[in-house]
Amino acid sequence: MSLRLPPAPEPRAVLTSDGTSIATYEWNGEDPNAPVVVAVHGFASSALANWNATGWTRELERAGYRVVAYDQRGHGRSSHPHESSAYRMDLLVSDLRAVLDTYLLDRVTLVGYSLGARVGWHASLEMPDLIDRAVLGGIPDGDPLTRFRVDLAQRHLDTGEPIDDPLTQAYFTMASSIRGNDLQALVSLVEGMRGGPQPDPANPPTQPVLFAAGSEDRILAASKALAAATPGAEFFEIPGRNHFNAPTARAFRERALDFLARTSA
Repeated sequence: MSLRLPPAPEPRAVLTSDGTSIATYEWNGEDPNAPVVVAVHGFASSALANWNATGWTRELERAGYRVVAYDQRGHGRSSHPHESSAYRMDLLVSDLRAVLDTYLLDRVTLVGYSLGARVGWHASLEMPDLIDRAVLGGIPDGDPLTRFRVDLAQRHLDTGEPIDDPLTQAYFTMASSIRGNDLQALVSLVEGMRGGPQPDPANPPTQPVLFAAGSEDRILAASKALAAATPGAEFFEIPGRNHFNAPTARAFRERALDFLARTSA
């Protein structure tokens, strides 16, 4: 049986304060009273690949939510700056705020995965008046993508030399399969984020948060530790999934929907 997914809407551009164009997508936007979920995708993915193709937008729409998702800078159909300075965490959070402001959203639930979960963590701290709860998947504490070999990736882009690091090659393979991705921009993103602000267990969000990570994900223990440090947080271990395929898990979607139902105002 084929999987019926909501049609992929055409993107709507949102211009940020530094001139970056952010591609946004909306489902169930005709219901002005529907509670809003803002979905933020992971590194080397896109709004449509992370959330629409995996069934999240379908299930959220069926549950009565209005969904707004966007391609993070350097991804999909958003702008692709090549300067590493364009990928500071404060700019990624500012992109999210620009989306909220453009759509006139004053209270939302945030659902983020991997890089999107990191953005969600910092945004939840900075905008507690706007973000009432969050689902953060694939997020540990510590510096992101520490095992991603920027040197090998850059050499591959410059000379075509094969990447002999399995994890770096896996990210490149995934990135190459997503429409609109710019590999140079993604390498610059990794370089630009290193050494920046990280999720701090000593300063967690105060909103209700569901953390999740795959049972086969290397960050599982670190993600559990981050959840344990967050007052009132819940943790869900996604059975049989790793970091790359966790967003496709039905069990993850179902647990997230249950969490949203139980924590609704």
